[in-house]
Amino acid sequence: MNDSSCEALDNAPESGPDAYALALKQGWLPIREVARQTGVNAVTLRAWERRYGLVVPQRTPKGHRLYSAEHVQRILKILTWLNRGVSVSQVKHLLDTHQPVANNPENDWDTLRQALMHAISQLDERKVDETVNQAMALYPPRTLCEQLLLPLLAELEQCWQGQFGAQLERVFFYSWLRSKLGARIYYNNRQLKGAPLLLVNQSDLPLEPHLWLTAWLISSADCPVQVFDWPLPNGELALAVEYLQARALLLYSSKALNLSQLPKLLGNIACPKLLAGPTVCIHFAELSVSTTEIDGLTLAEDPLSAQTALHQLGLI
Repeated sequence: MNDSSCEALDNAPESGPDAYALALKQGWLPIREVARQTGVNAVTLRAWERRYGLVVPQRTPKGHRLYSAEHVQRILKILTWLNRGVSVSQVKHLLDTHQPVANNPENDWDTLRQALMHAISQLDERKVDETVNQAMALYPPRTLCEQLLLPLLAELEQCWQGQFGAQLERVFFYSWLRSKLGARIYYNNRQLKGAPLLLVNQSDLPLEPHLWLTAWLISSADCPVQVFDWPLPNGELALAVEYLQARALLLYSSKALNLSQLPKLLGNIACPKLLAGPTVCIHFAELSVSTTEIDGLTLAEDPLSAQTALHQLGLI
């Protein structure tokens, strides 16, 4: 934004909506539009401003935040650093000193993950909740999944192999995670309109954490979601899609499936269909053929690739 635009904003009327409307006409962006363009929600943008001075928008006399195209570019640069594993507390220095983006960040993701590992081993729900809440306030959902939650789940699974008390820790953390993400999804759904995306746990693993991470990522893209955390029989799955008028169906499975049942399960469903999870890797060769036999079937190996595939299909 040029100097004349800044002067025009500063000289805008102090009462009524005039200053805000004038600024929008001059090309300034409200926080909701910046959130839409960058994928960083308004709560996180405010936290970046308040705690770290990462992105400091202009303010109207009424206090409305207004962002320029340069602000948007800076946010995208911040996301680049975060996606490389840099902690948010280090980004401002890297931006201000014009450091080239590199793959050698010193970061506190390991510290956060170890803190959560310890809290989970102690069944310390308060500590788990506080740690994740702090991270959720500072990082976009996709970055948080990629850098913290997915690595945490992988490390937990390794630690739980043959460990006494593993099932106790698993049930504790998976129950907490479903409640946490379910509450976020519920709140988002109340704010959103339109056809939901239906997600179904297609394996018999209860409290499937990656299903809920997938649902949260989709929900964070302003798409209403409906989650069924248990498989449905063939006819009832089609009935659910019909009743909900779902924009798409996503089946998540972390286990091997009976692929011979897949055409019958999905045959009467007209909306776009995705199969996601480790089952895609387990049956990759067979599923590569099935995608041509089952109209509209897309494959995704994990929550991140599922979100990407849905974006590419124009469904979120």
